[in-house]
Amino acid sequence: MCYVANQIEIDMPTLSPNLELNKCPHCRIDNPNLVEKNRLETRDHKGSRKRIWSTYSCVRCGGVVTASSNSVGGEVLEHYPENPSVDESLPNKAKAFLKQAFDTVHAPAGCIMLCASSVDAMLKEKGYSDGSLYSRIKQASVDHLITEEMKIWADQIRLDANDQRHADENAGLPEEKDAQRTLEFTVALGEYLFVLPNKVTRGIHRAGE
Repeated sequence: MCYVANQIEIDMPTLSPNLELNKCPHCRIDNPNLVEKNRLETRDHKGSRKRIWSTYSCVRCGGVVTASSNSVGGEVLEHYPENPSVDESLPNKAKAFLKQAFDTVHAPAGCIMLCASSVDAMLKEKGYSDGSLYSRIKQASVDHLITEEMKIWADQIRLDANDQRHADENAGLPEEKDAQRTLEFTVALGEYLFVLPNKVTRGIHRAGE
């Protein structure tokens, strides 16, 4: 994935009746109302490493977040899922658009437009500037910059929030599931074109040293 590690929260949350995160990891709304639903204590097989776990539900989207601490009311040491951040290997414009796409997944049309802008920036960085977004994706497949399977994947998702490629006046507005699928494709494309090659380059450099 293009997103790595968790974003650092401005204030470290505590294991309290409400988990205070900057954003909901699911719907990405700011300052979510995460309400505690359950709490339990765990230890490792030796009976040590005590942890207190709480499960929380986002009032807006219903997504569940789990968090742990050494004590009730103590500082949260880990929470899942983590809030994603975008890999620094991406080109600046593609990275900026993808960050905004993550934050607007609850607004599907906007999220899809931002994903399309991110994909557009990635392709331009690789020298594909002419024609529609889909024609450039097709050409990138012909040139073996991306795989045929990735082109097919692109054909199956909505990279146009208005669904103009179908020329269907009855096409409905995109839903959150459409935005999630488009976001997943955009992340995968960024990883394939930039993140993995960068990792390989760093690995070769380290091996050479």
